[in-house]
Amino acid sequence: MDARLNTIMFYVRDIKVLRDFYVKNFNLKIIDEDDIWVLLNGGNINIAFHKIGKKYLGGVSKDHKFDNNVKIIFDIDISIETARDEFMQRNIQMREIKTFENYDYWLCDGIDPEGNVFQLKSKK
Repeated sequence: MDARLNTIMFYVRDIKVLRDFYVKNFNLKIIDEDDIWVLLNGGNINIAFHKIGKKYLGGVSKDHKFDNNVKIIFDIDISIETARDEFMQRNIQMREIKTFENYDYWLCDGIDPEGNVFQLKSKK
C-alpha cells in the first residue's frame, strides 16, 4: 500500500473561531463545512477542525487552552520579521524568531485561539 497524507484533523471547542482565524491570517480556503466540522485547504495538506464532543468538555472553562503535541507549520512568502509584526499587531501571541546552525530558514511560533501551536517558516 502507498499512502499519502491528505488531512490533519484537530478536535476543537469552537470550529468557527478557528476557521475564521486560519482563513483570515493564512488565507486558507474553505473546502467544506457544517455545524460540527470545517475542512480548509492548507496547500499540500488539508486542515480539518471538528467540534469536540460534550463529554470531553465537562468541567473545562471557556478560556481553557488545550495542550497537544502537534505544530502546524506554514511556509510564508514574506520576511519572518514582517509576518511576526503583523501577527502581533493582531494581538496573536508570538514567540521569538529563531533558526538553527546550517538551517536555511527562519522560524517563529505562535498560538491560535485554542492554544494550538503554529509556526511561520521563511527562507533566509
